[in-house]
Amino acid sequence: MSDRAASAPSLPDDWPAHPDPILALNRMGSFDWDLDAGLFHMDAQAHEVFDLRPEEYDGRVESLSARVPTAESRRMDVIVSQALKDGSENYGTYFRLRRRDGTLRWARTQGYIRRDETGRPRRIVGIVRDATEEIDDIAAGREQAAQDEARRRLTNVVQVATAALAHARTVDDVIDVLRDTRGLPRLGATSLVMGLVEAGRIRLVADGPENSFVPGTRITGIDEPYPMSEAVRTLSPRFIESPQEFAERYPGLWKDITHLDITAAAYLPLIAQARPIGAVGLLYSDRHGFSAEDRNVLVALGSGIAQSLQRAMLYEQELDLAEGLQQAMLPRTIPSVPGCDVAVRYRAASISGAVGRDIGGDWYDVIPLPGGRVGAVIGDVQGHDTHAAAVMGQLRIVLRAYAAEGHPPATVMARASVFLHELDTDRFATCLYAEADLGTGVLQVVRAGHIDPLLRSGDGTCRHVRVEGGLPLGLSAEFGRLAYPVATLELDPGNTLLLCTDGLVEQPGTDLDEGMQVLTALITSGPQDVRDLADRLIDVADERRGDDDVALLLLRRHGLGAPRTFGRVQQHVRPGDPEALTEARHMIRAAVRAWGAAGQSDEIELVADELMTNALMHTEGSAIVTLRLLTGTDRRLRAEVEDSSSALPRRREAGDDGVSGRGLLLVETLADVWGVEARGGGKVVWAEFVVGHGAD
Repeated sequence: MSDRAASAPSLPDDWPAHPDPILALNRMGSFDWDLDAGLFHMDAQAHEVFDLRPEEYDGRVESLSARVPTAESRRMDVIVSQALKDGSENYGTYFRLRRRDGTLRWARTQGYIRRDETGRPRRIVGIVRDATEEIDDIAAGREQAAQDEARRRLTNVVQVATAALAHARTVDDVIDVLRDTRGLPRLGATSLVMGLVEAGRIRLVADGPENSFVPGTRITGIDEPYPMSEAVRTLSPRFIESPQEFAERYPGLWKDITHLDITAAAYLPLIAQARPIGAVGLLYSDRHGFSAEDRNVLVALGSGIAQSLQRAMLYEQELDLAEGLQQAMLPRTIPSVPGCDVAVRYRAASISGAVGRDIGGDWYDVIPLPGGRVGAVIGDVQGHDTHAAAVMGQLRIVLRAYAAEGHPPATVMARASVFLHELDTDRFATCLYAEADLGTGVLQVVRAGHIDPLLRSGDGTCRHVRVEGGLPLGLSAEFGRLAYPVATLELDPGNTLLLCTDGLVEQPGTDLDEGMQVLTALITSGPQDVRDLADRLIDVADERRGDDDVALLLLRRHGLGAPRTFGRVQQHVRPGDPEALTEARHMIRAAVRAWGAAGQSDEIELVADELMTNALMHTEGSAIVTLRLLTGTDRRLRAEVEDSSSALPRRREAGDDGVSGRGLLLVETLADVWGVEARGGGKVVWAEFVVGHGAD
């Protein structure tokens, strides 16, 4: 133990230090305030804080009024009185005092309240110290924090505005973003102006608020004495930091905007690919000057606006080109077709998250055909761009040409598919082609990957007609599947055929069948007139603001009171295709009824069926079945079956148990007259039936 004691370090003589030296070393003075006697004792360091000599102070707190301004003294009295009343043990505050030379400095005081056993305050013991540097540090910290916060807020607004600008597709979209509450107004700007460079001049495209427009500035020259013109001319921003500077540099503009109370302004050039495309001006009513950081952020903002603006201008140019191309490719007028009413509508797609329209490859067409027939086409080329519109135009033309040449619907579709496959494009197209005989109501429909048609009856009820289809155009040729089944339907007088693209049917969150059900109900409850119904359907499409184009074609056959048209119906029948035979019989039955010969329907259908069967059994290749209504002294119905064989049919005698050889006998018995005609490399076997007298 003695060794340890001997080895312990020696301590200084004045250790531990007394409170007074500790306070003095930390430049703190102490005081003792006797509340009963009213005496306020201060030590020498406290005198130094208050800049008082000992002989200048009589020990009373009132005598400190020469150093403590009245407002500060009152404030401190309130703080001390409150602490005494509410039972606090201590208090503390910063206050200002006036030194001997008249300068104001900050001080800090803290007091401990001593109370008797009843809780009554008797004394306050405390410290006082100079706090000027501390307050300066606090103020500097607060100012720096405020600057940092302002910079963060400014940067955040620029980031938000830039993110919003990334989705702007048109010039109006860009302007809307800048005026939006998430955009530039949060930068504190009270007024915004924007101009675009056009043909060596600046055209004002945005200004606000409403009373900020300066007459004569809608179109200005780049060389005129305006800040926006200077920014464009020099490719550098113009920062105006005070009203005086604004008035001196641009007196002509200043006199027209004094009512806006502008205190500062920033005019930023909008530069894209090293050339000016415009300028934007931000005018402030509560800003005085721009720091280096402010200028950098605003210049960066100008760069983001310029990029978005250039994208928007290019998009609008492409959209104008695409719209012009599409309008040129779609039919300029729809022909008037005797025997029916037609209405067509087209609506370009709305782009999600944007205000605007896109362009695509949807199309429609109406093709008048000989013999009181009409072709109706609806289609959709893959994609939403000028290429889709161009392909659409070419497809529309070839489909019209193939139909006008007299090819049956299946051949029209197959040839169109081959054409698209051989075209220098990677696009495919869906299509539906319907050919209606308005005299008989026979409707032949072929479908290439497109949605089914709908039929509305004269009483308003509507049904979805399921039609067997083939591959989309372009793909069927690629995969060698050019067969397009033909569906034969009946379009009775007063009935309406509706063809549309999937933009009218598809809705977010629903499948195609549900969309068809909704569309069917909408048509059922819609107006009777095809034009009014088309308007109603396209209005619904507009309300949905879908992401796909909508093309719509309505064809309504005239009612029973309308003048009757006469013509022919025709269908190709392939060997080994029972569906084709069934459809041909269906076509014949509908035509016979439509031409007022329902009483002879069985005989006519039986003869036509026998002629078709003979052609398929005794020749090679397909047969073409045609039914005509001939007018003159008598109204006659003529059934023709054409094949590629030049061998004439021979009547054969059939035994009692024979199952063949009775065909021509049956034809001869049931028909009023029949015969055979050579036709090129083949022949036509025909039979006629008298179905009335005169052309009634």
